[in-house]
Amino acid sequence: MLTAFLICLIALGLLLRFYLILPSRNPDRSRKTHLSESCSLAVFLGSGGHTSEALALVSALDFSRYTSRTYIVSEGDNFSAQKASALELVKAAKNASPKSGTYQHSILTVPRARRVHQSLLTTPPTAAHSLMTCLYYVMIAPQLLPKGGRPIFADVLLLNGPGTCFVLCIAVYVTKFLGLPAPQIIYVESFARVQHLSLSGKLLRPLVDRFVVQWPHLLQDRGRGECRGWLV
Repeated sequence: MLTAFLICLIALGLLLRFYLILPSRNPDRSRKTHLSESCSLAVFLGSGGHTSEALALVSALDFSRYTSRTYIVSEGDNFSAQKASALELVKAAKNASPKSGTYQHSILTVPRARRVHQSLLTTPPTAAHSLMTCLYYVMIAPQLLPKGGRPIFADVLLLNGPGTCFVLCIAVYVTKFLGLPAPQIIYVESFARVQHLSLSGKLLRPLVDRFVVQWPHLLQDRGRGECRGWLV
């Protein structure tokens, strides 16, 4: 009887902790930074159209404020890594005298949570491998920085749809759950999603700090989210 009570108490404690780290339904209460403050940015490039849309979003940012930038790509996705490097070169070329550190960026590679045409039976091991790698980058690596460095993966994590986004989100939540510094998550639904939200969007909608769509009727259910019009 006592064991069952303790199990229930622990379960309630875990549920309460999870509830407390969920994002507020009121975006005005979200953590904000002053316009003059710099922010570190991480963005997941999901290959193909997702990469093009994500880089279109990033290209509109002021790189002198969002520094440094971390691009996360899936294993074997050399195209996305090359496109990210090309964007950095273009941005640097447009500024004749860039500020020190403005064009510092890094590219991280994570295993795919699920490979194309992979069966559902073999997906859990690959998803677990992807999660372990994401946990290392998001939670462990920042704590290993030299003294004086900021122990946070990024201030903002930008996602826009591919399946590995969900694994990254889990890694962020594990970090939050343990009380460690974690990025705010902004999810921007793909422009191609005109009639219905993607599966990733449906899963991440209650978990991310900002949920943005590009077509207003995607919010007809009055759920969490905001429409900012065409962003790409």
